Amino acid sequence: MPPPGVTDGVLDVLADRRATATFFVVGTQLRRAGGRALAARAVAEGHRIGHHTATHTLQLGAAEDPEAAVAAEITAIEPDIDALAGTGETGGERLFRPYAGGGVLDDRVFSPAAVRYLQRHRYTCVLWNTLPHDWDDPTGWVDRALEGVARTDWAVVVLHDIATGAMDRLPAFLDGVAAMGAGIVSGFPDTCVPIERGRPLSSVSHLTSGSE
Repeated sequence: MPPPGVTDGVLDVLADRRATATFFVVGTQLRRAGGRALAARAVAEGHRIGHHTATHTLQLGAAEDPEAAVAAEITAIEPDIDALAGTGETGGERLFRPYAGGGVLDDRVFSPAAVRYLQRHRYTCVLWNTLPHDWDDPTGWVDRALEGVARTDWAVVVLHDIATGAMDRLPAFLDGVAAMGAGIVSGFPDTCVPIERGRPLSSVSHLTSGSE
């Protein structure tokens, strides 16, 4: 989020279904023409806004210079996200979803420097348990997403509002969720939140470079 021409349609669908979501914002998209207005609309319509790195290109655990990566990918876009979401050092809950290069949760996700930064600056780190690959299968992702919802007590489904046509199938996914009697909420299960407001809830050693 938030590419104009895609995110606005997603917001229309969610508004029609009276459903709320969490949008994890990429800094380069936010700073494109129309991006900030779309993110502001999402907030105004009751959706949550989180931080999804500045460029969506660099895995923090794979960076040659971990401190520089934190500065470029987290700190650089932090004021923009805080201003939109009403978060900050003493404000509301700061949400962060790491870039994982195709959703693979391995030791390239974090560096020790990134973990320290997220904890020190009181971030809640959000991971996922349902990844239907909508970005590379714009039509077939719905069935996989619904299968993930059906087999998971609390599914955190990652979807991408990018210009692939995948979000044209969002109504079909929401219809499927409704048909199985599942609800849509904007919170997250503890199993997908290893860090909450800076406090470690579970180990991220398996997701952190240089950890044993």
